[in-house]
Parts: sequence; C-alpha cells; structure tokens
Amino acid sequence: MSTAHPLPTADRDAETDDSEDAAEARSDPSGAPRCPRPTRERPYLHAVEVRYSETDQMGVVHHANYLRYLEDARTIMLRECALPYSDVERAGYGLPVRSVAMQYKSPGFFEDALVVACWIERTRAASVTFGYEIHRVVDGERGPLLLTAEVELACIDLASRRARAFPDMLKRFFIADSESA
Repeated sequence: MSTAHPLPTADRDAETDDSEDAAEARSDPSGAPRCPRPTRERPYLHAVEVRYSETDQMGVVHHANYLRYLEDARTIMLRECALPYSDVERAGYGLPVRSVAMQYKSPGFFEDALVVACWIERTRAASVTFGYEIHRVVDGERGPLLLTAEVELACIDLASRRARAFPDMLKRFFIADSESA
C-alpha cells in the first residue's frame, strides 16, 4: 500500500526541545494548530522500531506494548501540532483514557520497523476518540496490518477531576469546522 507522504523513521533517542521558544515556534500566532487535523484519509504517522525489551521470549511484541506505541503516537502528534500535553495540563485540563479497544491482526517482532497511523475518529462535547492502525514497514511502505485500535479520552478539569466540555485550546484541534460538539 502506498502512502500519500513519506513514512517517518524511528528515532527514540532524539532530544526534544520543550523550551518556551520552541513551544512558541510550534504554534500559530492565533493559537491555531500548526498542522491539519489528522483524519483516517490523512493520518499522522509515527515510526517505531521494536526493541528487544518490548518482546517476549519468542521475539514477539508483548501485547501491552502496543498501548505505549499508541500513546507515543498521540502525544507526539499533539506536540508537533502545537498542542503539547504539558501545555494542556498547565492550563488545568486533563485527558484521561476512558476506553481502549484493540484488535490484533498479526504479530510484530524484534527489530521490526513499524508505523503507527493516528487520527481523530470522532469528538463529542467532552471526549475525543482516536483511531489507529499499526503496520509493519516493508521496503519503505506500509506493509501488513498488525493492529487496529480506538482510544477514547475524556476532558476533565484537573482541580475538580470532573468532566467538562473542551476549552477553546482543545476545540481548535479536536473539532473540525464541519462538526458540532
């Protein structure tokens, strides 16, 4: 299967710049996200190389590690789109996981290059559901499908720990212009 844009490469040891200057460079002066809202047709792509510590004795990715791959893709996507999770928390909001559904299709193995496709599947007034596919990379292209998943996050006020509607900083990214929350 061919992709609309090049697949990313894994670089787990890359330094990230979380300084205020870097955060300012990631955002638009209006506060709008810097990248388009990811959709199933045009997902955010995140590269992963399976490490030995993520596998069982047979060299197969342990099922729990797929959750890490999903969370890494989601949080890095948000950071690259000028919505770092740390900024969300500093503003007093949290996005705890409300539900997870994963369907395993084929195993991943030690040293496999994988790509996690992540997109916003649907939003409601106080929750967002991300869709995912994880593929093995073969010859620089998305290869066999290993996993499909959905993760729903709820929006909460960190002080009260109660659900709340998305504040503007989150609406701008999570809710497309054609949607209503």
